[in-house]
Amino acid sequence: MTILTACRTSEVLLATWSEFDLDNKVWTISGERMKACRPHRVPLSNAVLQLLEGLDGREGYLFPGAREGKPLSNMAMTMVMRKAGHPNLTVHGFRSTFRDWAAEETHYANIVAEQALAHVIGNAAEAAYRRGDLLEKRRALMADWAIFCHHPARRERHTDEEHHRRLTVPGKAGRQLRQRLPALTTPQPKELRNG
Repeated sequence: MTILTACRTSEVLLATWSEFDLDNKVWTISGERMKACRPHRVPLSNAVLQLLEGLDGREGYLFPGAREGKPLSNMAMTMVMRKAGHPNLTVHGFRSTFRDWAAEETHYANIVAEQALAHVIGNAAEAAYRRGDLLEKRRALMADWAIFCHHPARRERHTDEEHHRRLTVPGKAGRQLRQRLPALTTPQPKELRNG
């Protein structure tokens, strides 16, 4: 889920079922849990929804720890990477890979990718006037990211030839992701793809 949502480790590990609106495909993280102290809405791709369907329970933490009422440890994801034979990779590196992919392989505006990462707008004047969170544009971005993660060569969702060409050119971000996690490049069932 961390990879597919491009969220921070703590945001995912502390996620509770009450934060999810599965009917509207949105996860709302409260400002208290966000680095920028502002609420953040995360659009959920079909791949994330399918992942959520496979989890046990529907209350408390999505990823409960061994101790009652506690989430998984913040070292859990790092340990998974080590056990998978990738001790040199960091979980935060997935956010970086997402950002590289969005910049190098897609047509999405910089601000859409930055909003997906819940980054604060650095320009005070722009921040004062930008009131929306670009949820629907981010929804399309995250749907494309899910397709890329599950099968980088498949781009059936796009009809615009130039857009399609730019997405299928294997850039640095794509090579990094495919080299690091070969399991993500296996073909997935059609129900994982938005469209």
